[in-house]
Parts: sequence; structure tokens; C-alpha cells
Amino acid sequence: MLGFISVAHAAEESGLKIALKAEPVFMVGDFGITGTLILTWVIVGLLATFAFLIGSNIRKIPSRTQAFFEMVFGALLDYMESVLESRTLALRFFPLITTLFIFILFANWFGLLPGIKDLMVATGDGWTYLFHPITTDLNTTIALALISFVVIEVAGVSMLGILKYGGKFVNFKSVIGFLVGIIELISELARLIAFSFRLFGNMFAGKILILVIMFFVPLLVPVPILLFEVFVGFIQAAIFALLTLFFIKIAIAEPH
Repeated sequence: MLGFISVAHAAEESGLKIALKAEPVFMVGDFGITGTLILTWVIVGLLATFAFLIGSNIRKIPSRTQAFFEMVFGALLDYMESVLESRTLALRFFPLITTLFIFILFANWFGLLPGIKDLMVATGDGWTYLFHPITTDLNTTIALALISFVVIEVAGVSMLGILKYGGKFVNFKSVIGFLVGIIELISELARLIAFSFRLFGNMFAGKILILVIMFFVPLLVPVPILLFEVFVGFIQAAIFALLTLFFIKIAIAEPH
């Protein structure tokens, strides 16, 4: 059972501790609510509130904030149109690609905020971290990879039809065509692993690097490392979103 929240470090132990698994903060029946899920709710709530505030104040003569977002989203939409070679397709997939990018970006950055990883709660079994950096939890990155994987496959089937799309992977016209199809099928399934472990591996490695440096050299050295991880968090969010976009482009391309 959940006890109370402590803003200070729960100094039950000293030393460097690296947690690969997000521990349950409290239970709902047999389902454990982990620090990853709690931080996900916080980020989703903040992003939804921010989007509502921006979207509910749209004007014909835009403010500086509205003009900034129109410029950024307009540039993203134009880029997606150039990749997909269709304004209609760009508008169709723009919400998903942009949402993936924004969510992963803020998930990466929130894990770097001072104090986020220090908040702890007292439970019946001792002390547990209230928040766990989202993209350093493999469950989250696999879930994001599954979303991208399903969207890519659905996009290919909806644009080409199930027979034509399936013909990319099952081809009995020739031996070479059959082997190429098998390779394409394996590479298609491998994307699920590549998507999830690429994001998880990079962010978890950055987390370990920061923890180790802050433990041994706690003053000035961690600052440039934190700034570098802010950049890495942006790059990883962009890579995930762009790969989803490029794989959608490949999925909807006519087989040849």
C-alpha cells in the first residue's frame, strides 16, 4: 500500500543504483502502476492541456505563439508531402507522425529534469521511485514500436490492397522472387525489434552515463553531458518519427 511522497532522497541506502525495471508504485487489483505509467500520464496531461490552450485561442491574425506553431507544423507538413509525394497522404499521416515525435521528445526530456528521478514514495515493501524515465522502459518503446508497425502495415494494405501488398512478401513467380519476398518479410518483422531497442538502448545508455558521472564527479562535469543528452533526446525522437514516415512510404509503394 502507498504510504507518502517524499520530495527528498529516501536515504535508506547510499551508493550508485541503476534500475533496469520500473517498480510498481501502487497496485490496482493485480495490475501494478509503475513510475513509467505515472510519468506517461503526467506528460500526456501536460501536452493535452498545452494543445488545448493553443488550439482554443486560434485567431485570423495570429499571435507570435500561433505564428510560431503554424510555421513549424507547416514546415513539417511540407516535408511529409515531399516524402509521400501527396498532400492528401501527408495530411492523413501528419497527426500520427507529429504526435509520435512530440511525445517521445518530451518523454526523453522529462527524464533529464533535475529532481524527476529523485522523487520517491514509501510503500509496504520500502521505498520506490515515483517516476521512471519513459523511454528507458522497454515496455514503452515496444508499445511505440507496435503502434508504428501496425500503422505501416495498415497503410500498405489500405493503399495497395491485401493481395498486392502481400505479394511483396509471398511471391511464387520465380525462385529469386520467392527468396526476395522472404527477406522482405524478415526485414519487415525485424523493424519491430529495431524500433524498440534503438530508442531504448540510446536513452538507457545516456541515463547510465549521467548517473555514473554525477556519482563520481557531481559538480560541473555533468552539465555538458546533460546538454548533450538533450540533443540526443531530440535526435532519437526525430529518428523514430522519420523512420515511421519512410517505412510508410515504402509500404505504400507499388511492388516491382
